[in-house]
Amino acid sequence: MSTLAWIGTLQFAIMNAVGIPAGILCERLDSRLVTFLGGVIMGVALIIASFCDSAVWKLIITQGIVFSLGASLVFIPATSIPSQWFVKYRALAIGIVVAGSGIGGLWLTPATDSMIKNLGTGWALRITGIVVIAVNSVSSIFMRNRLKVQSRDKVVDFSLLRDIRFMFIFAGAIFSTTGYFTPFFDMPTYAVKIVHMEENLASNLVTIINAASTAGRVLTGQIAIMMGNINALVLCMGVAALSLLVLWLPFETPGTAIACAVIYGFFCGGFISLLPVIIASIWGVSRIATIIGLLYIANFIGTLCGAPSSSAILDNIGHGTNFRPTIAFSGCFMAAAFVMFCCLRIAASRDLRKKI
Repeated sequence: MSTLAWIGTLQFAIMNAVGIPAGILCERLDSRLVTFLGGVIMGVALIIASFCDSAVWKLIITQGIVFSLGASLVFIPATSIPSQWFVKYRALAIGIVVAGSGIGGLWLTPATDSMIKNLGTGWALRITGIVVIAVNSVSSIFMRNRLKVQSRDKVVDFSLLRDIRFMFIFAGAIFSTTGYFTPFFDMPTYAVKIVHMEENLASNLVTIINAASTAGRVLTGQIAIMMGNINALVLCMGVAALSLLVLWLPFETPGTAIACAVIYGFFCGGFISLLPVIIASIWGVSRIATIIGLLYIANFIGTLCGAPSSSAILDNIGHGTNFRPTIAFSGCFMAAAFVMFCCLRIAASRDLRKKI
């Protein structure tokens, strides 16, 4: 099971690791072509995986690696193109876009479970692959760049690494991604073992987080319009950290677990929806695809550090029954991300009353 769990971690990690080349492709080629190609790669990877035998290494290659390559070619254009078309409502537009992943999780998970029960794993993967190709093929038609990026000598401009604002964002992304996944992975098991919830309700905690995250990614865009993008990001990360450290860590009751799932879910996606907006507002939209790709290296680092470390802490320190060290691990990293984004806020403007 631990080996299989690595497939999900590997998917997210590789998707972020390929961010730079995906961003370069979006700048050099038509984003509609890039998105279409990504959807085909994702779908074909799932279809090939459906014909694999029980060898885990085959699933790691198809679902863990090839699928992630395609996902990066879809996700980078989806998060960068709205910034080219919106200014005032940019945060709201990107919030709606990234909310799509939460909506997908709400229906795809039960649909996949139903297909596995009625048709078997192989056909579940084939049908999902066909759906992915069909949906992305239609969506790619609308992935049109508004701006044409002028050619330049440097493929990737690493001068950003000398900008203190980018370094605060980069560090904040590492910390937030490191702590981000623990509630998704561990809260259902915690609910059954510690607060003795029924298994059906406990498994629905992840659905609750996804549903709250879907609403949060849209509404945080509206919050950003009212109080500023960086201010909204600081608020989101602060509340997300507090939900883990104040609600989940000290209390062991079903009510606080559900409350934490709702509050954390609503605010945890803030950095996903707001970072592209902040990047566009600071450095402009002409190179946003490659800048986001560079930033996703931070997400790659955080993913590889977070999920495996959280599992190791639960197994070796908590002995599989004490979740508090794992919760503290996640909460402290979210709090560290909050500190980094506070530093970003000060670096952007020392006038703390300013909408920024």
